[in-house]
Amino acid sequence: MKTVFFDVDTQLDFMYPAGGLYVPGAETIVDKIAALNRYAGRNGIVVISDVDAHAEDDPEFQTWPPHCVAGCLGQQKPAATLLEKRIVIPNVPTDLPLDGVQQVLLEKQTLDCFSDVNLPGLLERLGAERYVVYGVVTEICVKLAAFGLLKTGKRVELVTDAVRSLNHAAAADMIDAFLAAGGILTTVSVATHTL
Repeated sequence: MKTVFFDVDTQLDFMYPAGGLYVPGAETIVDKIAALNRYAGRNGIVVISDVDAHAEDDPEFQTWPPHCVAGCLGQQKPAATLLEKRIVIPNVPTDLPLDGVQQVLLEKQTLDCFSDVNLPGLLERLGAERYVVYGVVTEICVKLAAFGLLKTGKRVELVTDAVRSLNHAAAADMIDAFLAAGGILTTVSVATHTL
């Protein structure tokens, strides 16, 4: 079954206490994100890592504290989560040079990764039958990615021990809704031993 791993917003500003929009406990899953990404890289599974790439005066900063400003340290991913053969795809129509690529850093300026104009074409090119989703924040950006992927009609799995939330009740509601919509729950150990 052709699989794509989907790594959501695992950037320094979210993952560590010094970050601009720290998600409590996120630093405890960096090793799990890294393990998932490395497993994918070793097994020919492309990782789509969506990443915020905000302008300094981004409208989102009226709702959320400034974070992940393009080119700043906080916008970067932890080094352990990066694969060697990677490309950055900005949120402007662009060619998708995927030959030999292990990881796609897909830039976005809103909560929803499907706001990147290149994502539908990228998913079509990759032709996955299964998506494995993890990252932050469970009830916001992970939710938008997971439900967007469910709309493709493909199998979507959420790695429950590789996500973190800001609101536990909202995250629990998201998981209930995800299951009701046909999503599947998995863990790092299962997701990395399914080939």
